[in-house]
Amino acid sequence: MGEADRVLTLHTLTHGKLDAKAKGVRKTTSRMSGHLQPLNRCMVQLVQGRTMEIIAGCETLESFQPLREDLDRLSRALYAAELADRFLAERVEAVATYRLLQETLRHLQGDADVDLVLRRYEMKLLEHAGFRPELDRCLGCEVPMGPQRNFFSPMAGGTLCPSCGAGTAGSRMLSADGLKVLRLLQRASYKEIERLNIPPALAQEVERHQRSYIACVLERDVNAAAFVERLRREQQRLEI
Repeated sequence: MGEADRVLTLHTLTHGKLDAKAKGVRKTTSRMSGHLQPLNRCMVQLVQGRTMEIIAGCETLESFQPLREDLDRLSRALYAAELADRFLAERVEAVATYRLLQETLRHLQGDADVDLVLRRYEMKLLEHAGFRPELDRCLGCEVPMGPQRNFFSPMAGGTLCPSCGAGTAGSRMLSADGLKVLRLLQRASYKEIERLNIPPALAQEVERHQRSYIACVLERDVNAAAFVERLRREQQRLEI
């Protein structure tokens, strides 16, 4: 591979995730370099090479420019893209995940709480991947979850009642309001999520539970999550 070439990971509508070579894209004279930017939605022409597809042509359909002009929104968008990459298998059609990522990037450009948009995205992505957390019954004794302080267990894959959760390693306390928000994220549309206004402490609780579950499913942390958290801490420091 030449010094000016790059191997890009593409999330396609009909062929799932695949790698393709972009020849000469690092050159300043490349006509494709402006189109083949992270997050761009493009129409791409591929030809078969010896070891992988080669990008022969590219046209931008949607650039999500407002995300690039706001570091907070960009960090969340990159997190969403990395999360999709972690969950997707090579060359396995994933139309629902493609549509979900596209919809999420559009909503991240709007006026909604960007972190709530991400929480809904995480929940739906888990569902598409077959890891929808159980939130309606206790995974230990099967009883319906009541409106009290319960537990959430990433290893078990959902909620535990007070009796079962108290002795389960790795489980964390889940407030009644936290359970309500998690359930809403499973069932609500983005339009409904955009009307939510939840206290910061509750938002942090929900994020903590979802992030711990995602890390358990993937068996690793998502790199962009650390970038999001670093930006958040920097903003808090500047506001003091």
